[in-house]
Amino acid sequence: MLNKIIRNKKSTAQVSSDMATKQTRYEALVKALHSDLYRYAYWLCHDKQVAEDLVQETFLRAWRALDSLKDEKAAKSWLITILRRENARRFERKRFEMSEYEEANICDTQATSSEQTIEHQWLREKIAQMPEEYREPLILQVIGGFSGEEISQLLSLNKNTVMTRLFRARNQLKDALDEQPKLRGQHNG
Repeated sequence: MLNKIIRNKKSTAQVSSDMATKQTRYEALVKALHSDLYRYAYWLCHDKQVAEDLVQETFLRAWRALDSLKDEKAAKSWLITILRRENARRFERKRFEMSEYEEANICDTQATSSEQTIEHQWLREKIAQMPEEYREPLILQVIGGFSGEEISQLLSLNKNTVMTRLFRARNQLKDALDEQPKLRGQHNG
């Protein structure tokens, strides 16, 4: 009987230790990657509250499955994959009403005062107009900082396909820039 009580205490102590370790790993993940995940989520949904909800749900799912993360170096890719799947679930759960506006035609209510702000807005609009097959790898590379190999794993695509899509996405932006009157100096009079 005494042996059973001692074994029970050891298992309870071990569980407490394991939970503390898991909590420490989790807090490190959140601290290190929250801003990257939020930026990516915002690019996916274009809504601050929805992006924050996606990130929260991503971290909740990560907590539940944290024991399955064996390589800490793969944490960012792992979390991005969870976030992408959570974003897809968002559309499975709800039926959205379609409206007859184009996202690029919505103007920000704040006055754009600097040339750089105007250029950033123009760039965001051009990226938003791209087909998803080009937009998503570009955002993962530019916003997420992922390599072509990492993007291919995240999107379950061949690396050559990813590199081709990135090349075409950059060319689309270059062509749009060439077609656009020069933004610089336009507001200087």
